[in-house]
Amino acid sequence: MTDKSKHTDEIFFDPIASKAERYEKGMSIRKKTPLASHQEWNSFKNRKDPVAILIQTSVGRVESLLPIRYRRMMESPFSFYRGAAAIMAADLAHTPVSGINLQLCGDCHLMNFGGFATPERKLVFDINDFDETFPGPWEWDVKRLAASFVIAGQWRKFSNKNCKQFAWHVADSYKRHMLDYSKLSALQIWYADIDFAELIELGHDKELKEFDQKRIKKASEYTAHEKEFAKMTYFDGARARIKDDPPLIFHPSGELEKQIAKEGEIIHKRYVESLSEDKQVLLSRYMIHDVVIKVVGVGSVGTLCGISLLMSATGEPIFLQFKEARKSVLEENVKIKGKYTHQGERIIMGQKLMQSASDLFLGWTNDSNNKFFYIRQLRDAKIKPILEVMKPKNMADYAKACGWALARAHARSGDPSIISGYIGDTDEFADAISQFSILYGDQNESDYNKMLEAIKHGKLPVAAEI
Repeated sequence: MTDKSKHTDEIFFDPIASKAERYEKGMSIRKKTPLASHQEWNSFKNRKDPVAILIQTSVGRVESLLPIRYRRMMESPFSFYRGAAAIMAADLAHTPVSGINLQLCGDCHLMNFGGFATPERKLVFDINDFDETFPGPWEWDVKRLAASFVIAGQWRKFSNKNCKQFAWHVADSYKRHMLDYSKLSALQIWYADIDFAELIELGHDKELKEFDQKRIKKASEYTAHEKEFAKMTYFDGARARIKDDPPLIFHPSGELEKQIAKEGEIIHKRYVESLSEDKQVLLSRYMIHDVVIKVVGVGSVGTLCGISLLMSATGEPIFLQFKEARKSVLEENVKIKGKYTHQGERIIMGQKLMQSASDLFLGWTNDSNNKFFYIRQLRDAKIKPILEVMKPKNMADYAKACGWALARAHARSGDPSIISGYIGDTDEFADAISQFSILYGDQNESDYNKMLEAIKHGKLPVAAEI
């Protein structure tokens, strides 16, 4: 174990040095931090209580929604893991690092990857959640992603051997594709994406391939805003309104309703001003018709999230999703000073740096109390992984795809030559990451059980079945 005080804030990228020199630089770093050291995980003295971290990260959230957060987290060790990014960030601060930093996803688990449409209407596979994005040690994203496959595999009752192989495939795919990116120019890396349809073709399961191809066809034909409008709205006179579906979708009441009524227009105006001028012209043709609160995800439950419905003069709808932007769980665990004081801007700029293509309406805003938000389209041909239908061979393929997507994202802000030089061409790094993932899976289950005990003793509120 290494103390976080040893983490450097250096981000290696030397545009003057040749690729070969940078690769050699990466190799030399192994002397300081051997590849095998990444397998280490032991609970350490003065480790923060996981329940205390959960309570701490609930401060400032909508109190009435916290029981839903804990209800979702108690469903399984895997659902707990999805909501426990802050716990793992605090743990990763005590693990060995190479000292090579870049822009991290920060909550890099397997459910935060999937297919979505680019502004050019191409379906790509990529990371799709950046609430915790922040610069830090590249190994942290790899470890969180690999461990998520172990924990998800155990939830699916796959063998420990299979689960360890999933984690190994994440790291091996990351290694192989990072080496590929190290041979490209910076501009070629920037243009690179992962075509979702081509990715599906690489799969080995005919039945699942056909299932996913049908999902791609449906997503490609999906005109999101019109179909969502028919499903989610009704007319109150001339004004379109979003239907309530409590406790997950509901209109704000009390002080929050007054705040939105008072500040809604200025919050929207600040959002529009964060967009490029052409997007400002586009949105000038729409007016806000309604705003609702929407409970989303696992880790985001309790933060102020919702949907706004915009309508043009001729009746065309746009649904925008707003999400509260809080400080990244990584920030207090790395020695890198954040570049952005506006947390919405931090998320958006991190997303644009890591994603191959970002949402057309991606922007940020804040209210008068400096509560930060970021905004994007509600849905745009999104295709999420369905773990329940996956067999071990499908999970292995998905692990390879996620490792590939993570390597592509890291190659944009980091130096793929140095990282490739550090990892090398052996299986040592993948072996170490898979071993770490098994050990951390055990830690996660222990923390999950501590949460269940806290719920049992009334320390954490839990909602009825939803």
